[in-house]
Amino acid sequence: MDTSEKRFEYDIEQYLISHGYEQFNGQDKDGNWVHNRQHDVGKCIYLDVLCEFIAKTQPKEWARYTRYYGDKAADKLYARLEQTITNEGLISVLRKGIVDMGVKLRVCYFKPESTLNETLNAQYAANILGCTRQFQYSANKANTIDMVLSVNGIPVVALELKNQFKGQDVYNAMQQYKEDRSSKEFAFRLDHRFLVYFAVDLNEAWMTTQLKDAATYFMPFNMGSNGAGVTGGAGNPNNENGYDTYYVWEEVLQHDSLLDILHRFISHMKEKEEVTKNGVTKTVTKEKLIFPRYHQYDVVKKVIADVREKGPGTNYLIEHSAGSGKSNSIAWIAYRLASLHNDNNESIFDSVIVVTNRVVLDSQLQDTINSFEHVPGLLECIDEKKHSRNLAEAINDKKRIIICTIQKFLFAYKDIERFSGRKFAIIVDEAHQGQSGESAKTLRRSLIDIGVAVKNYAEEEGVDESEVDLSDDYINAVIGQGKHENQSFFAFTATPKGESLELFGVTEYNTEDGQPTHRPFHVYSMRQAIEEGFILDVLANYTTIKEAFKLIRVSDDNPELIEGPTSKALFKYYKKHGYTITQKTEMIMSNFLENCRYQIGRKGKAMVVADSRANAVRYYFAIKQYLKEHPEEARGSDVMIAFSGEISLEDIPSEKPYTEAAMNFDENGKYITTDKKFRKAFHSELYNILVVANKYQTGFDEPLLHTMYVDKKLKGITAVQTLSRLNRTAPNKQNTFVLDFENTEEDIRKAFLPYYETTTMEGDSDINRVYDLRSKIAEFMLYNFEDVKLFVCFMGKHSGASQSEASIGRLAGLLRPVVDRYKGLSEDDQYTVRDYIRKFNGAYSYVTQLVRLHDQELFNEFQYTSNLIRLLPRNKTEIVDIEDKIKLEYAKLTETFSGQITLNEKPPVFVPGGSTKPKIPNKKQDTLQNIIDRVNERFEGKFTDADRVIIEGIYQMFMKDSDVKKFKKFKKYAKDNSTEMFVESLFPDKFKDIVTQCFLDNNEAFQKLFNDPDFYQKVQDEMAKELYKSLRKD
Repeated sequence: MDTSEKRFEYDIEQYLISHGYEQFNGQDKDGNWVHNRQHDVGKCIYLDVLCEFIAKTQPKEWARYTRYYGDKAADKLYARLEQTITNEGLISVLRKGIVDMGVKLRVCYFKPESTLNETLNAQYAANILGCTRQFQYSANKANTIDMVLSVNGIPVVALELKNQFKGQDVYNAMQQYKEDRSSKEFAFRLDHRFLVYFAVDLNEAWMTTQLKDAATYFMPFNMGSNGAGVTGGAGNPNNENGYDTYYVWEEVLQHDSLLDILHRFISHMKEKEEVTKNGVTKTVTKEKLIFPRYHQYDVVKKVIADVREKGPGTNYLIEHSAGSGKSNSIAWIAYRLASLHNDNNESIFDSVIVVTNRVVLDSQLQDTINSFEHVPGLLECIDEKKHSRNLAEAINDKKRIIICTIQKFLFAYKDIERFSGRKFAIIVDEAHQGQSGESAKTLRRSLIDIGVAVKNYAEEEGVDESEVDLSDDYINAVIGQGKHENQSFFAFTATPKGESLELFGVTEYNTEDGQPTHRPFHVYSMRQAIEEGFILDVLANYTTIKEAFKLIRVSDDNPELIEGPTSKALFKYYKKHGYTITQKTEMIMSNFLENCRYQIGRKGKAMVVADSRANAVRYYFAIKQYLKEHPEEARGSDVMIAFSGEISLEDIPSEKPYTEAAMNFDENGKYITTDKKFRKAFHSELYNILVVANKYQTGFDEPLLHTMYVDKKLKGITAVQTLSRLNRTAPNKQNTFVLDFENTEEDIRKAFLPYYETTTMEGDSDINRVYDLRSKIAEFMLYNFEDVKLFVCFMGKHSGASQSEASIGRLAGLLRPVVDRYKGLSEDDQYTVRDYIRKFNGAYSYVTQLVRLHDQELFNEFQYTSNLIRLLPRNKTEIVDIEDKIKLEYAKLTETFSGQITLNEKPPVFVPGGSTKPKIPNKKQDTLQNIIDRVNERFEGKFTDADRVIIEGIYQMFMKDSDVKKFKKFKKYAKDNSTEMFVESLFPDKFKDIVTQCFLDNNEAFQKLFNDPDFYQKVQDEMAKELYKSLRKD
C-alpha cells in the first residue's frame, strides 16, 4: 500500500480534476508526470489561460483589445492586470474586472442567482479552474508548493500537504510556511496572488490569508470533533470512508464552492487603529483579508440551502459562541439572502432586515457587504442619527438590506405601508434578549402580508374576507399574532433561553412519547471556540473567597422586624462597611499590582464588578486612595467607573450627586461624556482598572481585560455574559483570572453548563397558562367584564387624533376605582395579584408570538391589565434602619477554591417555564437579635482575634481606658474643635499608648499596625472620627 505524501497529493488531485478542475501539472494514474500548462514563474500567472478565458467569454472585447495592441496584447493585459491588482487588490479584480483603453474585461464570471440568462450561465461555465502540483512560486528559488489552485490562470489557493505516515503533520506544514515561504516574495503579497494558504494533513486543516514569516497566524479549519454544526470540541470526526480532512477539497475547494467563496465570502478589510510608541500616538491603517472559518462557511451554506428548499416562513436559531466571528457570519448570510432565488428563478425575499443593538456590527456589516458589491441602495443603515421615519421609508422603498434597532419599529409602524406579496428575512443579533416585548410584536405586525393575513383570519373565523375590518384594533392585533409565512427569522445568540429555542429553533419529536425537543439549527460551541483558541477559558483560573463575618447588637433596643428586609439590611451594612471595602480593595490591588498589570505584555487591565452603584463609588474611591498611598508600586495605574444615573452617599458626601461623566477624565482632563470616548480612554495607557455596576457587563469587548474581581451575585446568562468580558484573545494574552467574593465554584458551574456545548429545550409552552392566570386574577375581584368594556370603549374614542388634553387624566380616573379596590386588599394579596397580572401580561405577549388567539375578551383584558399594572402602587419596601443598633465585630476573607472550574457533566435541558404560583415575600417577623444570629450563622467562620475588625477593637479598648473615662479634656476638645484639630493635638499620643498595649496583649492581631505605617495612619484617622462623634454626642 502506498502511504506516501505523493499519494496523498494524487488522491486530492484526482478528486478535483474529476469534479471540474483542469490538470495543469500533476500525475496520471500510472504515476507519470503530466505538464499540460506552464506558468510564468516570475509573474506567478498562467497568462495563456487568462487570455484563453477572455477570448472565449468576451470575444468582442478581446477582438477590440487585440486591435489596439496587436501581438503585444498579452503583455499589455498582464501590465494592466498587475497595475489594477496593485491598486485595488486581487479579490476586487476577480469581482469587477479591469478597464484598459476603454475596454472592460472580466477575469472571472460568477454563478448568477437566476438560470434565465443563458449568456451569463455560459460565461460561468467557461471559467477555467486549474490544479497544479509542485508549483514553483519564485524565479530565485526552486522551492515549490505542494498544490496550487488557480482561477483562469491566476493562483488563488495554496496547499501544503503532510502525511503522518511519513512522520510529518499539519504543524510541520505551518512551520514550512513560516520558515521557507518569505513574505517578501512577489507571489505572497497580501491580496495579490494567493488569497488563502492551507496546511492539511490526514486529520486536521489550518489556514491563513497572509504570510508574515514567523509571525504568520494560522487558524484551525476543522469541522469539530463531532462534525459540522453540532456540539463538540476541536478537530474532526473519524471518517471511515476516507480522509478526515476530505471536506477541504470535496466541499470547500470544490469547483462551484471555490468560485462562490471568491464571489461572496472573502473580503479585504481596512481598519484604522491608534498605535502609541515612545509616547507618540499615530493612526495607522491595518489591512487584512478575511476568509471564512469552516463553521462560518458551513452555517451560510446550510442556511441558504434550507431556505432555497423551504422558502420563507421557517425560523433558524444559530447558537454560535463568542469568538465565532458572528458579525461576519451575519454579514455573509444577509448578503446571500438579499439576492437568493428559488428553483423557479423567483426572488425568495424582498428585503433583509438586520436587527441589532451593536454599533460595531453596524459598521462591520456595512464594510463587509460593500466589499462585495458597492451598489447604491443595496444597504440602508438606520443608525442613531436617523429616525423611525427613515426606517419606514427604507422598508416601503424595498431596500435590499436594512440595519436597525428593534425599538425603531415601535415608532415606524404607523408609517410602514400595508404589504401584499412582500417577503422578509429578519436577522436578530443577540436573540437571547427579550423577544416577547412590544417592540418584537410590532416588528412582526409591521411586516405581515396583509392579503394572506386577512385570508387566514377570515378562514379561521369562518367569515368572508370582505367582512374583515382592518380598522378594528382587535383584528389588527390578531392578524399580527403567531408565525407568518412571509417572514423568516435568523436568530444568533451564544446563550439561548428556552423562549428563543421555542420561537426560533428546530423542533423534533421523540418517537417514543411524541414530546417535542427544540434545538438550534446550527452550533459552534463555547467548548469548540475555547479548544480552537478563538476565546480563552475564563474558568481556567478561578478563585472563590468566602466572606465570613459577625455582627453584634450594640443597642438595648431589640425591636421585632420583618426578617427578609432586615437580613438584606444586615448584609448590606456589612458590604458597604468601610472595613469590608478596604479589606477587599487591599486584596484586589495586591493581586492587580503583583499579577494582572504585568500580563499581556504589561498591558493587562482589570474589571471590578460591584453589586450596586453605591458600592461601585465606594470601590472607586477606595482604589483611588490605595493608589495615592502606594505611589511607587502603583505608578502608571488609574481607575475608571461605569454606572447609570446619579448617586449620593452619606459616608462619602459631595456637593453634587456622583455621576459617571463627572468621575472620568480623558487625557486632557475633560469629562468623558460618550460611550465611544469611554471605551477609547479605557483601552489607552491612561487607565487599567474599571469599576462597573450593571454596565459594560455585556457587549464590552476589550481584549486587554485579563482579570475580573467579582463582588456581586451572578446567575445564569448574566454570569456567562459578565465573565465572558475576559475571553477575548489578544497578542501575548495567555490566560485570564477571576477573584470572586460572592459566588461559589458550583454557582458558576451551573451558570455555564447549559451554554458550554448545545442548549436544548424539551416540551412546548402551555398556551392555556394565560387562561389559568386570568382565572387567578379573577379570584381577587379587582375588576369585572364591565370595567374592561368601559376601558375598551374609552380607548376607542380617545386614541390617535381623537385624544384630547384631558384624555390621560380621564383614563386614570376610569381606573381609579380598581386601584382603590387594590389598595383595600391585604398587603399579601396586593403582592400576589400584582404578580399574577404581571405574569398574565408576559404570558399573553409570549404565546401570541407562537399562535394566534382568536379571543377578543382575552385581548381586551390584556389591553386593560397592560395599562392597569402601571397604576397599581408597588408594595412599599420597608426601610430597615438598624445601623445605630449594630456593629461589625469580626470579618474574614477565606479562599475556598482555586483552580479550574470544569464543565464535564451532561448539560441540563431546559423545560418550558411559567408557573401560576405567585412569589411569596418573606414576611416572617422576629427580634433583631435573632435575625442577627441567623445572618451570622449563614456567614459563620472560625474567627481568631486577628480577624477582629481592628478599628472596632481599638475603639472598645479606648472607651474602656481609665484615663479616657476621667479625662475631661477629650470631651472638651471634641466639642470645641474640628475633627482635624482633635486628631492633630491630643489624640495621637493617647492612640499610640492604647495600640501599643493592644499589641503587647495580642501580637498576632495588631502586628499589621506596626508593620504597615499607611495602615497605622488610616486606623488612627478612622478611630479619631469614631471617638470624635461619640464624645460630641455625650
